[in-house]
Amino acid sequence: MYQKTKRILALLAVILILLLYLTTLVLSFFKSERAGELLMISLVATVVIPVLLYLYLWLYRTFRKKKQDC
Repeated sequence: MYQKTKRILALLAVILILLLYLTTLVLSFFKSERAGELLMISLVATVVIPVLLYLYLWLYRTFRKKKQDC
């Protein structure tokens, strides 16, 4: 059961990252006043969200191992 959940979460993370890339691409074509701000937010989110997902998984594995050792 754990492997299935892990695969589903990984697939959702990939979809989220792809949507962020697509959003960044689409926003780069707009010429409105707010498009620049939205583009920068999208670029930052494209970097920050995968990093946060990685940190979350790393911390989960670290604390899970400690919990199993006790």
